[in-house]
Amino acid sequence: MNLNHVTLPAVDVRRSAAFYRALGLLQIVDASHYARFEFPDGEATLSVHLSDALDRPGVVVYFECAQLDDRVRQLQSHGFVFTALPSNQPWLWREARLKDPSGNVICLFAAGDNRRNPPYSARKRPAIETARV
Repeated sequence: MNLNHVTLPAVDVRRSAAFYRALGLLQIVDASHYARFEFPDGEATLSVHLSDALDRPGVVVYFECAQLDDRVRQLQSHGFVFTALPSNQPWLWREARLKDPSGNVICLFAAGDNRRNPPYSARKRPAIETARV
């Protein structure tokens, strides 16, 4: 399995689309109720879909940035307001946070090898049996 797409609710698709374009994503679908984007790196896509009731329990979308602090400064210079500036986290990532126009939390982060292989990884422990789904 590979995560390749996420859809977020949006109260204003046009405003949300402008936000994600300004963040650096390439818009590939433009409809009144829906917008889809490609990332500059990799194969993943992200979309926003018109929603009049935003009932989302803790949605956070993570965008990995190799030069996190530089990217945050660049976005701030273009008017982006961050709710949390870059800081080191106990799980060995460096993160900054902001919200899109619909209130979805966006986390820009740098994790390097710790994203998939942190020192506390289950891969580094003896194998455990898992139930078949």
